[in-house]
Amino acid sequence: MITMPITLEQLINTVKQLQPSDRAQVAKALIEIELQSDLTNLIKDLYSQDAIEEITDNDIMSEIKFVRQNRGI
Repeated sequence: MITMPITLEQLINTVKQLQPSDRAQVAKALIEIELQSDLTNLIKDLYSQDAIEEITDNDIMSEIKFVRQNRGI
């Protein structure tokens, strides 16, 4: 594999020269990277917080029953 350093401006100009479908692939890859980063940060934030309270299976089932009764399910 050959590597060649390029500037950000050169990269942007190269992407602009791509066909629309290829540019869409580049955009999708960038979005996926950003979403993964956001998700990782969210998970770290959630794990760094203290648990508010323990939730039991009975608590969950009670909530489900309550919602179903109110929705008429």
